[in-house]
Amino acid sequence: MSEKPIKKKMEETEDGSILFNVPFPEELTEEALKGLKKMGPVIVKDPYEINYIHSYGQDSPWFAGVSNKVLLGTKEPETGYTYATPRGHDMYTGKETDWVVLPQEGKIHAFTVCHFGSESFLKETPFILVLVEFEGANTLFLGRLLGVDPNKATLDWIGMKVKAKFRRLSKFKPTDVYFIPAE
Repeated sequence: MSEKPIKKKMEETEDGSILFNVPFPEELTEEALKGLKKMGPVIVKDPYEINYIHSYGQDSPWFAGVSNKVLLGTKEPETGYTYATPRGHDMYTGKETDWVVLPQEGKIHAFTVCHFGSESFLKETPFILVLVEFEGANTLFLGRLLGVDPNKATLDWIGMKVKAKFRRLSKFKPTDVYFIPAE
């Protein structure tokens, strides 16, 4: 049986961090070594990357629909109760729901102007969130409203007809669908 040779030197690679021109005395005199106490810290900035795997589970058809410019809801087959924001099971009977296509036009039931948001939305403030009513749906759908000035919000927007628009390049996020005034 042959034994692996014992390494006498670490392999040099070009991955990770490589520092150049780190200040250090050329001559290691006693005075130079004392001067190291005044040396600032070496700071290294390393890139960091992670692949995060996420599943939309039972909501996957909704995201697939939006990426294909189709807005889906769910319906309880016996009662016909229809959810504009899909649910896997009916909230009254607990029975599994079926997927249905929602109209791409509705009307504003309520709205709010958001002046603050999470980090990913902060650059977009102020923005408008609307609850949209769809013909044949028993619940409302929450989405963004574009095409009106958030600084000129008015109660006249209640009842305004809106139509769904979809990002051309889907990000597979709820913000892939938004609304604009239908007129």
